[in-house]
Amino acid sequence: MSVNKRRLSLFGLLGSVVFFMAVMGGGNAAAANPGEELVSEPNQVGSQNSDKSDDNSKEEAVATLAGGCFWCTEAVYERMRGVNDVVSGYIGGHVKNPTYQQVCGKKTGHAEAVEIYYDPSKTTYEELLEVFFKTHDPTTLNRQGADAGPQYRSAVFFHDDKQKVLAEKYIKKLNADGDGPIVTTMEVASKFYPAEEYHQDYFARNPNAGYCRAVVRNKVRKFNREFGDKIKKKGE
Repeated sequence: MSVNKRRLSLFGLLGSVVFFMAVMGGGNAAAANPGEELVSEPNQVGSQNSDKSDDNSKEEAVATLAGGCFWCTEAVYERMRGVNDVVSGYIGGHVKNPTYQQVCGKKTGHAEAVEIYYDPSKTTYEELLEVFFKTHDPTTLNRQGADAGPQYRSAVFFHDDKQKVLAEKYIKKLNADGDGPIVTTMEVASKFYPAEEYHQDYFARNPNAGYCRAVVRNKVRKFNREFGDKIKKKGE
């Protein structure tokens, strides 16, 4: 699939709005506070989140993390310096080409996750882990806030032994520091299935949707507070 096909059509955008109003019960959304930059730059909205899981580019490294609803995780990493692209999708299950409805049914074994394509010369895997564990709750089993089920589990899907060692070391430190017990699972990065089009860049496209105002926005605010030095500058 070419990159430009990842941009939402008008139909897709309307479909996502109708879908979310059905879930959240509709209602008019209040605008964000003036001057508060929570949504990624426009060039981030048209991110290259096509089938990059099949791209063997040597200029990027990839990390795959699951920390609850992928709308939240994606929104956080899209604004992080050194991150080139973020793709929302499903991983860790036993059903091929799962749909969102199937994953929500809690029987496919998949987690909602993001694949993060980053420049190792600008950020590191350890920094990605630091942001990951700060912007979700790794102590609640199969739950993030009101979102419950195995699809919302906290998990690190490692692509090689180095990532596995670094993640295990980080979890061990958190437990030693009294921030645990950490229930984040360590899983081999299996086949990653990009989620449906309306899920991609969801917060950037729907910042005033009910879930975005109630949940995603707070995740982004926390990233801004905790990692101000890691926020992308305009043009990056």
